[in-house]
Amino acid sequence: MIRRLPELMIEPVVRMALAEDLGRAGDLTSQACIPEGARMRAVFAARKAGVMAGVDCVRLALRALDPEARVEVKVQDGEAFEAGAALIEAEADARAFLAAERTALNLLGRLCGVASLTRAYVEATAGTGARIADTRKTTPGLRALEKHAVACGGGTNHRFGLDDAILIKDNHVAVCGGVGEAIRRARATAGHLVRVEIEVDGLDQLDEALAGRPDVVMLDNFSLDDLREAVARAAASPHGRPVLEASGGVRLETVRAIAETGVDVISVGALTHSAPSLDIGLDAL
Repeated sequence: MIRRLPELMIEPVVRMALAEDLGRAGDLTSQACIPEGARMRAVFAARKAGVMAGVDCVRLALRALDPEARVEVKVQDGEAFEAGAALIEAEADARAFLAAERTALNLLGRLCGVASLTRAYVEATAGTGARIADTRKTTPGLRALEKHAVACGGGTNHRFGLDDAILIKDNHVAVCGGVGEAIRRARATAGHLVRVEIEVDGLDQLDEALAGRPDVVMLDNFSLDDLREAVARAAASPHGRPVLEASGGVRLETVRAIAETGVDVISVGALTHSAPSLDIGLDAL
């Protein structure tokens, strides 16, 4: 079951998008053409197959402008659908419906696109044991929604921000003076619930990283041969085996081979920074 985001995390995004669209004078077209009090029924319909994410964005967009709007969800977050499927049916004040239409479609299409691309990566690695994870390469202001969409597609969320885990990257290592010293400093300050991950960019750094006993080692831009060697070294390490995460330049065509090296997690920035919006339309009934 997909966990729903609290409304208080979604509503500010929806209201900001509505305010951006309504501007200083509201929907001039609907005010001119649509009689006051008219009602409208319509269906959000899929033009392409995909995976649902973002139903609450639609509901909150409509009810922000018409608190009495009725929204019937036909396809729940995390469920797959075919082209032509009726995703959501709704009825609301016509002026409100038309004013909320673009905000609802923009968010729904964006999130369904992220969920659908994530599902493709998850299916490509099925049976390997590797999990597909997102990154912080998200659209500013939409991180919680996009990470929710990744979960709808069957992916795993990496850290949400800088404050929920320690991830030592190459520039941290450079400033600290080495992999071992960076891990030592992190361990000295991390709370007992804070996990420590370190990025290494070659096998020459891996042994030093393993000796520091991090929780996770990120294998950045490793070749397939080096990934297999890293998995073998971690399994044989006297310091214990950390979680191994492959990262860097992962594509749908290459992800299966990466998963088959034995890594535990594959982080894919493309899930959020390169997912195309899914084509969804609004058809009046």
